[in-house]
Amino acid sequence: MISIKTKNEIKIMQEGGRILAKVLNELLKNIKPGVSELEIDNLAEKLILKNGAKPGFKEVKGYNNSICVSTNNVVVHGVPTNYKFKSEDVVGIDCGVFYKGFHTDMAETLRVKSQISNLKSQMVDEIDKFLETGKRALGEAIKEARVGNRVGHVSKTIQNIVEGEGYSIVRSLVGHGVGRTLHEEPEVPGFLGVDIKETPILKEGMSIAIEVIYNMGKSNVKYLNEDGWTIATEDGSISGLFERTIAITKNGPVILTV
Repeated sequence: MISIKTKNEIKIMQEGGRILAKVLNELLKNIKPGVSELEIDNLAEKLILKNGAKPGFKEVKGYNNSICVSTNNVVVHGVPTNYKFKSEDVVGIDCGVFYKGFHTDMAETLRVKSQISNLKSQMVDEIDKFLETGKRALGEAIKEARVGNRVGHVSKTIQNIVEGEGYSIVRSLVGHGVGRTLHEEPEVPGFLGVDIKETPILKEGMSIAIEVIYNMGKSNVKYLNEDGWTIATEDGSISGLFERTIAITKNGPVILTV
């Protein structure tokens, strides 16, 4: 069943979302060559608790970290390790906050820059184009999260932009409703697998996590190791992840994680 939130519940989620956005932005600033994934994870927990919330991902049974880290070919659910970031790594940070009974979820992907690389030409290369495509797809998909539209309008927008640039949507992983639990109905795919009319209608009070999960190479993914969580591209290609928690309101989509 799809959960409809009251205006007060949406307000609480917005408060939690502000905390999450503040934390994630700080984490991104600290991703530099020589810094480890676990250091960023530890910082995330410290900042979340300092702001009066709880790490949302630790509310998930069996998961013991505050963030998921997607470095290079890792797609989602990457368990933080002692790996130290290198210049030109592509790193996605997925983080969740649990605040006053409600979850919010957010992710961003960046390219690790060193002082030397910052002095290089600012010309856009394939990695920059790849990341820009994901950001653009997310932005345009959010605009479709309006009362009366359907989940399929969001999905189609993501698919058209990502595949239009020659990249692939990961079809085994999707966005989702979010609220009292981290993953609620409905599923919000990044592709349109059925007729739009067969997808759930968007109603006032719904809250969804829109995710752009995509690869530079083929869409196939696999478990990377024995941790039971980390999923990577099957062909070793770079992956990207962009996500925001959105409330559906009568006045249009409201980004709660900002």
